Amino acid sequence: MTAAVFTRPRALALAWPIMLAQVATATTGIVDTAVMGRFGTAAELAGVGLAAVVFNVLYWGFGFLRMATTGLTAQADGAGEAAETNAILKRALALGGGIGVLILITFPLVSRLALGLFQAEALVEADAAAYFQARIWGAPAALMGFAITGWLIGTGRTRALLAVQIGMNAVNAGLDFLFVAVFDWGPAGIGAGTAIAEWAALALGLVIVRSALGSGAALFDRARLAALLSANRDIMIRTLALLFSFAWFVNSGAQQGIAAMAGNQVLLQFIAVSAFVLDAFAFVAEKEAGAAYGARDRARLVGAMRVTSELALICGVLFSLLFWLGGGAVIHAFILDPAARDAALAYLPWCAAVPVIGVAAWQLDGLFLGTTQGPAVRNAGMLAMAAYVATDLALAPSFGNGGVWAAFLLSYVYRAGALGLYWPRLMRRLEA
Repeated sequence: MTAAVFTRPRALALAWPIMLAQVATATTGIVDTAVMGRFGTAAELAGVGLAAVVFNVLYWGFGFLRMATTGLTAQADGAGEAAETNAILKRALALGGGIGVLILITFPLVSRLALGLFQAEALVEADAAAYFQARIWGAPAALMGFAITGWLIGTGRTRALLAVQIGMNAVNAGLDFLFVAVFDWGPAGIGAGTAIAEWAALALGLVIVRSALGSGAALFDRARLAALLSANRDIMIRTLALLFSFAWFVNSGAQQGIAAMAGNQVLLQFIAVSAFVLDAFAFVAEKEAGAAYGARDRARLVGAMRVTSELALICGVLFSLLFWLGGGAVIHAFILDPAARDAALAYLPWCAAVPVIGVAAWQLDGLFLGTTQGPAVRNAGMLAMAAYVATDLALAPSFGNGGVWAAFLLSYVYRAGALGLYWPRLMRRLEA
């Protein structure tokens, strides 16, 4: 039986809680920075910032736990397999917890390797290590939380996802103030507050999904576990390719001088803000595409992609106009250094083009992640990365920071084009 037509109001109803949850996720770091900036020293603030970057990269690398869980859950839900839908959650929780415990066991080595990549002063590095050693205890909770997030998106319970994130933020903010302003624990207090908040969020999430934990198909079904691990492996490779591409962009900009690097970093924050909104439509596309794939409903899949992509494109255009018309005022307000400010203003039009150009890549990511086409996302990610690096090597030496930005914009085109090559194969599998 064909499902009801997926409408724009339905897409917006699923997307807005994800948008707010994304914003809430970002505010966790803002609160950490604000409390440390108000009650700590400059070295402590720098140490917290440095270690937070390490955790962001570390956890992003394990983002496959969220993505694979969303796709597999949506497919099982779309196929009407309630028992398997619940079993996927339990398998993902077990995998996330296992990886989290492994991180705990190896964290002295992980800490040395991660912090060793940065050439920070000894005092800053010591403060970063204090934050790292406190926050690392939240790793199992954070990674198990990825599984719950993916399952909630896959089942369309996005408002519950928002509730979990708001709960985490409230606990984090309260503990930050208590541990730093009252107990004077410094960076270790910030890390401990975040770790405890991650465990609190996990507890709330488990309460929300408790009905799914008491029933389900066989937890250790060999074929199902193989499918989960295979999807996670391919998505992880794709994620590492994206991480490498962003690192390459930062490094390529650094070679253009301090002013260009500083300006590029500010413009990247503009892109990050737009991603909060546009990623929400990609997440909804994951959920709906996965459900349609599980139900073997081609019309439902195409319709869901059309609706979510239309809304994403509209928002992308609005963000581009906002950056184009209002970005200069923001840059003037927040960048005091004249050279860095001029660099950011000069390349603001390039930055403003990203929300529009990137829509196709983000939406196709949602499609192929939701249908768990692991080889497609893996191969496309690696192909796009190679094409981007080659383009940057060709353009940056001759055109400077303009070449850096041109290659970066083309990287989104490469991602969309590489994934688009797999569209016919996906349609054949859907109809088989």
